[in-house]
Amino acid sequence: MTGLLVVTAVPAEAEAIRAGLPAPPAGAAPHAAAPAGTSPAAAGVTVMPTGVTVVPAEVTVVPVGVGPAVAGAATARLLALAEAAGHPYRAVVSAGIAGGFVGRAAVGATVLASRSVAADLGAESPTGFIPVDQLGMPAELLGAGTAVPADPGLLAALRAALPAATVGTVLTVSTVTGTAASSAALADRHPDAVAEAMEGYGVAVAAAQAGLPFAELRTVSNPIGPRDRGAWRMREAFAALTASAVALGQAVAGPAQG
Repeated sequence: MTGLLVVTAVPAEAEAIRAGLPAPPAGAAPHAAAPAGTSPAAAGVTVMPTGVTVVPAEVTVVPVGVGPAVAGAATARLLALAEAAGHPYRAVVSAGIAGGFVGRAAVGATVLASRSVAADLGAESPTGFIPVDQLGMPAELLGAGTAVPADPGLLAALRAALPAATVGTVLTVSTVTGTAASSAALADRHPDAVAEAMEGYGVAVAAAQAGLPFAELRTVSNPIGPRDRGAWRMREAFAALTASAVALGQAVAGPAQG
């Protein structure tokens, strides 16, 4: 059985994580997707049309794209290809940088999601936002629901490896929060939320549909609020992502089931 699948939005996040992973055991595949063009017959792997190659490795890190739709679809395809190749993954982690709610997760902090929530899936109304699961939608049409909890065993392993990490709800949004008013409304609606990103919920649903443990790991690059690129600290967030990557290697070595 293949180890841990770590999906990020963009290549820079994947590179930061790979830089912090411990060296794989002698003879094991590297902590990355194998290079495009590797011969499937020679390597015993499966190549996606995009050139991403599924290999049996302890930790496989793949950038899949920005937003919940592409992240969910690409993760589901990676999981299916790995299973078809005879190397199913044992757990999935959505990882990357995020915005942090002021007073809850500081810039440079590492965040572990207790659950990943589809924060903008629903309807507007004169009295405010209504989550889709409160609109009378049958449960079977909501997949994993609007909130997917992190697998208890996987989250515990990550917390043990990252004792200083902030733990709380991580929101998934399709439109990044960029005003004081929308930030305040989101914080009020989700008092336990510590950060927002754009992929976690999509990846969580793919993992849930495959019956696999899921977790989300983020490092904070900016405070949530009025859009101000001058306040972004990308270098610090990527450095924190590299530093936190060692936890992924430890998590895959431990129990992944809750």
